[in-house]
Amino acid sequence: MWIFYALLSALFAALTAIFAKLGVAQINSNLATAIRTIVILLLIWTIVLAKGEAKELGQIPKQQWLFLIFSGIATGLSWLFYFKALQLGKVSQVAAIDKLSVALVIILSVIFLKESLSWKTAIGASLIILGSLVLAIK
Repeated sequence: MWIFYALLSALFAALTAIFAKLGVAQINSNLATAIRTIVILLLIWTIVLAKGEAKELGQIPKQQWLFLIFSGIATGLSWLFYFKALQLGKVSQVAAIDKLSVALVIILSVIFLKESLSWKTAIGASLIILGSLVLAIK
């Protein structure tokens, strides 16, 4: 079932790039990111409240809060740089470079999470890096 959600994530990430490129065309990229963030905040909290999941807030351990805060900071910085890159570059090239994050996640998961690295995963990461560079180079 995870692959279904992963494919939906990829679809919406692609739509995000197209809509974002159109959205930052004539406004400051930081302001565009702030507007996007408000929309996401409202959408997610509407879902959490509608499903009654907010009651779990008090049960979250401090360590998980810390990691979620760090994740939020990383996401915010990623979005700010992504929107600025979209404003300045071609969406197809920016998205290609952005997808290097997949290869970086593989590397970082081996280093920090002690996940195993199979030959298949290493070759896949290498192809992602190569493909991203090919698409990004003019």
